[in-house]
Amino acid sequence: MKKSIIVILVLVAVVGGVIMWAVGVNNKLVTEEETVAKAWSQVENVYQRRYDLIPQLVATAQGNADREMATFTAVTEARARATSVNIDANNLSEANVAAFQKAQDELTTSIGRAVNVIIERYPELAAGESFINLQTQLEGTENRIAVERHNFNDAVNVYNTYIRKFPTSVIAGMLGFEKKGYFTAAQGAEQAVKVEFNFNK
Repeated sequence: MKKSIIVILVLVAVVGGVIMWAVGVNNKLVTEEETVAKAWSQVENVYQRRYDLIPQLVATAQGNADREMATFTAVTEARARATSVNIDANNLSEANVAAFQKAQDELTTSIGRAVNVIIERYPELAAGESFINLQTQLEGTENRIAVERHNFNDAVNVYNTYIRKFPTSVIAGMLGFEKKGYFTAAQGAEQAVKVEFNFNK
């Protein structure tokens, strides 16, 4: 009788230990996933800041650069495409993050072209206080984007590593926790960009 009670107590302790471990793993998974979601919201915030600056860029140049409206139309269209790619923080798969990044990279290229057109062809506009202020805000926003993308990738790295380690991977798989996507370097980023500022034209 005593022996069976001891066996039952040991079994209860083992089962209880396994349940406590599984609950701990689940809680850690939830915490890491929420950290990724928080980092993603910061990425979205800085991209939203950039979206909000684009109408100012177009308006600043519009009156003085009517001949270049195709360039500014391209920026506006790229902004529309970029804002149409919305990703739920709960579905940050590699494919979804890649689609978001592609749209953002297209917008970055369009903004760069527009700024270069203004600098090269409209030096009086480029020297104006409103354009200089706007350019400073755009540069600051691009820096913030780089920082938040880095922070997001760090959070994704911790999460992805955690869900892939055994035995956590078993619980993660059973509970539907999936690998998240990273931001990667833009295509062609391995080549140095040639930047020329010539304000003496």
